[in-house]
Amino acid sequence: MARFTRIEVALKMKETGIVPVFYHQNIETCKEVLLACYKGGVRVFEFTNRGDFAHEVFAELNKFAAEAAPEMILGVGSIVDAGTTALYLQLGANFIVSPVLNPEMAKVCNRRKVSWSPGCGSVTEISYAEELGAEVVKIFPGSQVGGPSFVKGVKGPFPWASIMPTGGVEPTEENLTKWFEAGVHCVGMGSQLITKDILGKGDFAALEQKVSDAIELVKSLRK
Repeated sequence: MARFTRIEVALKMKETGIVPVFYHQNIETCKEVLLACYKGGVRVFEFTNRGDFAHEVFAELNKFAAEAAPEMILGVGSIVDAGTTALYLQLGANFIVSPVLNPEMAKVCNRRKVSWSPGCGSVTEISYAEELGAEVVKIFPGSQVGGPSFVKGVKGPFPWASIMPTGGVEPTEENLTKWFEAGVHCVGMGSQLITKDILGKGDFAALEQKVSDAIELVKSLRK
């Protein structure tokens, strides 16, 4: 069962501004990454459903987070169907993120009042997602669907839309400034934030600092 409500998820996404997106088959690596992000100020973390037995890794990671990082809201991304959604909800996922818009996933999440963020690439899809109960809508792939200019365009007729781009987001002042000035709710970041170099060296202190710098930058952009 989810430990956080969908309203808490949406508010914390906006407050911190950055949602790390990560998967690794090694549970110890996942724990180190999650802790480094937590110490750096992250409070919403997306574990991606990518590899074989990923749900088993998530189950252990979620138990670990509840003890070692109690304020961390851990959810799951890269979900494309209702069955897998139900599986992760049973394992305590606090939110579900998808690269696609699947109404059956919305039904599963809404029955449990769990946050659901579908991937959208048009104004029509965003409107439909909101009709289905999505509080925060993902645009994916962010840079390919139009980047910050797309977000700005959507916010014209839909000023109420809460948009989270993933894909094409970098932890740099130039890149983050463009996205947040366009009006995003928050941004999702994967390999640009949690780089192969950091993982290869096991330099989790560097990851903590990188995350902290990015979150402080987002805060400055919102002043």
